[in-house]
Amino acid sequence: QVQLVESGGGLVQPGGSLTLSCAASGNIFRINTMGWYRQAPGKERELVAAATSSGTRNYADSVKGRFTISRDNAKNAVYLQMNSLKPEDTAVYYCKIVWGSVVYWGQGTQVTVSS
Repeated sequence: QVQLVESGGGLVQPGGSLTLSCAASGNIFRINTMGWYRQAPGKERELVAAATSSGTRNYADSVKGRFTISRDNAKNAVYLQMNSLKPEDTAVYYCKIVWGSVVYWGQGTQVTVSS
C-alpha cells in the first residue's frame, strides 16, 4: 500500500514563502513523475509543477520564477518551494506521483495567502 504524506501548508502574508513536502511510503521505487497540483474554491484542479525522473521540470506559467520543485529520490520525496506568494495562490495543494501506470494522490494541504 502506497501512501503520500504532505506537510508544510499554512497561512502566509503576500510576498511570503512556504515550502511543501510530500513523502511516499510503501514498497515503491523509481518513481516516474512527481508533482504538485492545486485547487482553489470553485475552480478545477490544475498543475503547478512536475518533475520527472529524467530531470525535466515543468511549471504553470502563473508560478514560473516564483516556485521551485525538487525531489529526493532516495527518500521518495518531492518538495515545492514557494516564494513571492500572492493571494491568488490560495488553494489546496495536492501531491501526485506516477509509478508505472498507477497514479497516487496526497490528501491535500491548505495554503492561504492573506494579509
